[in-house]
Amino acid sequence: MSDKTISEISPDAAEAAESVLVDTSRPNLGIWALAWPAIFTNLLFSVIGIVSIKIVGALGADAVAAVTTGHRLFFGLQAVLMAISAGTTALVARAWGARNFEEGARVTSVSLWIGNVVALVLMVPCLFFGYEIASVFGLSEEPTRLAGEFIQYLSVFNIAFSVNMVLGAALRAAGDTRTPLWIGVITNIINVIGVYLLVHGLYGFPAMGVSGAAVANGVAFGVGALIFLYLYYGGKILVKPGGPGSLSEGRVRQLVHIGYPAGIEQFVFQAGFVAFLWLVAFYGTAPYAAYGVGVQILSISFVVGFGFSIAGATLVGQHLGANDSEGAVASGWKALWLAISSMVLLSIVIVFFANEIARYLIDDDEVVRLTVIFIYIMALVQPLMAVEFTLGGCLRGAGDTRYPLMATMIGLIGVRVGLAALFVFAGLSVEWIYAALIGDYIIKAILLLRRFHSGKWQQIFTDAETRFAGYQK
Repeated sequence: MSDKTISEISPDAAEAAESVLVDTSRPNLGIWALAWPAIFTNLLFSVIGIVSIKIVGALGADAVAAVTTGHRLFFGLQAVLMAISAGTTALVARAWGARNFEEGARVTSVSLWIGNVVALVLMVPCLFFGYEIASVFGLSEEPTRLAGEFIQYLSVFNIAFSVNMVLGAALRAAGDTRTPLWIGVITNIINVIGVYLLVHGLYGFPAMGVSGAAVANGVAFGVGALIFLYLYYGGKILVKPGGPGSLSEGRVRQLVHIGYPAGIEQFVFQAGFVAFLWLVAFYGTAPYAAYGVGVQILSISFVVGFGFSIAGATLVGQHLGANDSEGAVASGWKALWLAISSMVLLSIVIVFFANEIARYLIDDDEVVRLTVIFIYIMALVQPLMAVEFTLGGCLRGAGDTRYPLMATMIGLIGVRVGLAALFVFAGLSVEWIYAALIGDYIIKAILLLRRFHSGKWQQIFTDAETRFAGYQK
């Protein structure tokens, strides 16, 4: 396996590569430089999501419940793709930290082809069994039917979703968070325009209702994918297509070794959410819709955590690739404290205007009341969510994907769903079901803090390399 250094690649690529390599003397600057484009991208996505909920909300609580369900199920079925992107992030960040840019390119090529095949396979159950899949939430007939149609339409764009996820992950792992930013801006603008036109059928477009929101999402993914592919195969972005021999047994094994726990974690994560929302659905459509609206509003705070998660994963992976364990540890802790302070400040603002925002999104007194309560509860756990997002991302960036899986299983399935089921059995109000989230985030924060503090995650990737030595040609 060749090991290209900066001097061996093109001058333009060399300059770009040097600009994103970790600067161990200025960790705060490195974290912010990587985090702000990701935060801005996801913030825009959240704002567009809020606008979309506003547009769909005019159709009533059933429509909001259907979109909430459809998005949840769609991302649940994409768990394997999320696992592939987790492996891509860890391996590309390592290669970049070691200045082995050719290896990063080859990993990306393998990830992209595997992701596209998986996307095609996942399309089949969504197209033919959308209603049956949506029915697991236990909603009434109308929102279940609408959610099933939402899944069917969105699944047509599975490959586009895969391209966006894999190439976006590879670029962020290499340190380029700005290209996904401007592509995300274009994608989200197309999304909101499409929702506006297709949900209510304006300017000659068909009135598709909830299905129109799915088509708008899918078309936006499609445009984003085309832009990514044009830049990727045109050699216009930092990570280039891998050359002949990219598809080696060693790379596939490493992607699987790192990725499959992340895939299982996503499956557990989505299954836990299905179970939790199923319990919420016992109380009717209003509490269910309130959950969806509340999450969308608070996503303005969540995206900050996701941004620092991406920055943490990238810097930890690159520092470890450069054999700088101290830099990896320092980057993780700094990313965490920046995430905590930012998320807490944002959540305070959201709490202050919770009623006004909820009332703007949906004109239903009961949904608004429950949404405000949900926001108050979630605001309490913002520091804990910052731990999950940031340190979970740092561990995955180091290749330690098994421990976040364990934390998710214990916190989400054992605590959140367990407490919620207990509260339902005891006949308590739905506010108690929402409050079960607090226990979940407390447990996950404790587990992830202990793991990161232990430093054991620093050896995970080295052990895997030893195990697969000789397979990567």
